[in-house]
Amino acid sequence: MISTIIDFLAILTIVGDALIVIALVFFAGMRNQRMRGVVVRVGKHGIAFACIVAVIATVGSLFLSEIAHFTPCRLCWFQRILMYPQIVVLGVALWKKERRISVMNAAILSIIGLGFAKYHYYLQMFSDSVKPCSTFDPVSCTEKVIVHFGYITIPMMALTAFALILLFLTSVYVADKKNQTESVGK
Repeated sequence: MISTIIDFLAILTIVGDALIVIALVFFAGMRNQRMRGVVVRVGKHGIAFACIVAVIATVGSLFLSEIAHFTPCRLCWFQRILMYPQIVVLGVALWKKERRISVMNAAILSIIGLGFAKYHYYLQMFSDSVKPCSTFDPVSCTEKVIVHFGYITIPMMALTAFALILLFLTSVYVADKKNQTESVGK
């Protein structure tokens, strides 16, 4: 069962990576009315989509540590610290229908988390000599506990989640800006 759920998380990461590539194509083609329309439609529900990603990432990380018994390294803890509060921030944004401050807070958390995840992924995949964790940590930050499809590790899962949240929040910003422009023009 544990390996099946880990496989599922890896497949979700591939789907997330594909969504990121598709989203970047749509953002690059924003001059096209159809592409802009898709971004705006996604943006109307972007906070909900971002919240779903944060919930899946949080549940996935808790599964990996509490059920699969993978001990998180120091960099994993920093990524968790930046992911877990997003459920609350984005949940409150959905509940209160407050977009601006919540989107900004979640975006800041995601940008910082993306930086940690990128650095952690770099250490795991490309660096053999750097050991950023102290000698007292039970696990090294360079240890690859999971490697699926040749590139998916736990930091890549986090990197994908932070990037998806940022893309959904960017679509919220685009949709809000379009709505402001239309309301001013009327």
